[in-house]
Amino acid sequence: MELETEMSEKDLLETLEQLRAQVAALEADGSSKARLESLIGTLEQRLQGEGSEAHHGPLVAELKEAIAHFEVEHPRLTGILNDLMVTLSNMGI
Repeated sequence: MELETEMSEKDLLETLEQLRAQVAALEADGSSKARLESLIGTLEQRLQGEGSEAHHGPLVAELKEAIAHFEVEHPRLTGILNDLMVTLSNMGI
C-alpha cells in the first residue's frame, strides 16, 4: 500500500507540473488563471499533508468545476485535470 501511495504521489506531482505548464501557456483571463493556480496550491498542500480529509470533498468539487469551465476551450488542460481526478481517486481522495 505504501508503494502504491508513493507511486500515486509521484504521478500527482508529475501531473501538477504538466498543469503548471499549461496554466503558464494558457490564454485566459486573470481570474481563470488565478483559480487554477489556487487549485494547484491546494493540491500541493494536500500532497504535503497539510490538508485534512474534510477538505477532500471541496477539492474534488473544485476540480470538477474547473473541468466543466475549461473543457470546451482548453481540451489539453481538461485532460490534465481529469488525470488529477483519477490520481486522487486512486489515492482514496
